[in-house]
Amino acid sequence: MEVVYTHCAGLDVHKKTVTACVITPKEKGGCRRETRTFETHTNSLLNMLDWLVSLGCTHVAMESTGEYWRPVFNILETSLEVMLVNARHVKNVPGRKTDVKDSQWLAELLQHGLLSPSFIPPKPQRDLRDLIRHRQNFVRERSNLVNRIQKVLEAANIKLASVATDIMGVSGRAMLKAIIAGNTNPEQIAQLARGQLRSKQEQLTQALIGRVQPHHRFILAQLLSQVESLDAVIQQFDSQIEEYCRPFEQVVELLDSIPGVARKAAEVIVCEIGTDMSRFKSAAHLAAWAGLAPGNCESAGKRLSSFSRQGNRSLKTILVQAAWAASRTKTYLAAQFRRLSARRGAKRAAVAVAHSILVIAYHLILRNTPYSELGADYFECHEKPQLKKKRLIKQLEKLGYQVNLTEIAIAS
Repeated sequence: MEVVYTHCAGLDVHKKTVTACVITPKEKGGCRRETRTFETHTNSLLNMLDWLVSLGCTHVAMESTGEYWRPVFNILETSLEVMLVNARHVKNVPGRKTDVKDSQWLAELLQHGLLSPSFIPPKPQRDLRDLIRHRQNFVRERSNLVNRIQKVLEAANIKLASVATDIMGVSGRAMLKAIIAGNTNPEQIAQLARGQLRSKQEQLTQALIGRVQPHHRFILAQLLSQVESLDAVIQQFDSQIEEYCRPFEQVVELLDSIPGVARKAAEVIVCEIGTDMSRFKSAAHLAAWAGLAPGNCESAGKRLSSFSRQGNRSLKTILVQAAWAASRTKTYLAAQFRRLSARRGAKRAAVAVAHSILVIAYHLILRNTPYSELGADYFECHEKPQLKKKRLIKQLEKLGYQVNLTEIAIAS
C-alpha cells in the first residue's frame, strides 16, 4: 500500500499510561518502529512530545477514549498534527490485544492514510462547548430534583402539579415554602397564587388538602434548597456563556430567527457545529454526522433497518426539542410536522423536522443570511391538483361520505 505519512505515531491512551509507537523510514528501505510507554501527567507528556519531535514525527493518531485523550491532545496540538479517531473504526484482529500492538496498529493505519479523523473544533469553540455542556448537566440535575419534589408531594397527597403547570414557578415556590413552614390551611396556601393561577382558587384548595408529615417537610426543604442553589449556578453559567458567545454573536442571532430555535438552542448549535461549514461536504453530510439522517443498511437487494445512526447527542437532543417547539407554531416547519405525523407518527415527524432545522442552520451559516419563512400553507400551495383532490376525497370517504365530483367551468 502507498505510504502517506513517512514519520507518524500511534498512541494507545489510558488513564495512567500512554503507549506510543513511532514509525520512521530506514535509509535502505523499509520502516523502523520504536515503542515507549509514558505516564499521563503533564511533565511525562512533555517528555513524550520531545521524543516524538526528536524522531521527526509529524502526525499522531489516537483513539477517542472517554476524556483521557484530552490531556494528551492539549500537549501535542501545538507541535504536531493530531488525529482523533473513533475506536470502533480501528478495531484490530481479535486475539491480538495489547497496548503495544494497539499503538502499532494505529501507527500503521495512519502511515497508509486509512484513518478518518474525528472533528476537533478550535479552542474558542471547545471552551464554549465545555461551558454549554456543563450547563446542560446542571439543567438535567435540576429537572431530576423537581421530579423528586413532585414525588414527595404525591406521597403527601398534595396534587399541586394537577393544577399548576410549573410547581417551581413564583406561585409554586411560595406554596412549597408555606408547606415547609408548617402551614396546614389549604385556603391560606391557595391565596399565595399569582397571575392566572389566582383564577383556580377552588381547584388549588382541593389540591392542597393532604397528609403532610414532618419528614415530608424536611425532604422538601432540602430539595428546594438544592434547586435554588442550582438556579444560581445556572444563572452564572448563562452569564459566562454570554461572554464566550460574543465572537459567535452574529451566527447565534441568525439561528435564533429559525422557528422553534431559541437563543439557548442557537448557542448549542453553534458550539457543536461551529461557524465554518467548509468541513462538511453538504447539509446531508452534516445531518448524518449529527445522527439525524436515515440509516443505510441493505443486503441482497433488500432494504433493512433505516434507524438513524448514533451521532452528536447534544446536538440531536436540542434539535429535536426545537422541532417540538416549532410544531406548535404557524410556520412551514409546523406544516411539515403535521404532514409527516399523519403518516409516520409524531416522534418520527419530530426527527424529520429536526433534520430540516439543521439543514436550514447549515445554509444560514454558509450564506450568512437570515431565515426566510415559506409559510404554513407552503405544501398546500405546491400540491398538485390531482393529488389534492385524491387526498380530500379519501378524507371524506373515511368520514362515511360517498363522493361524486362534478367539474364546473371557472370563469376567466
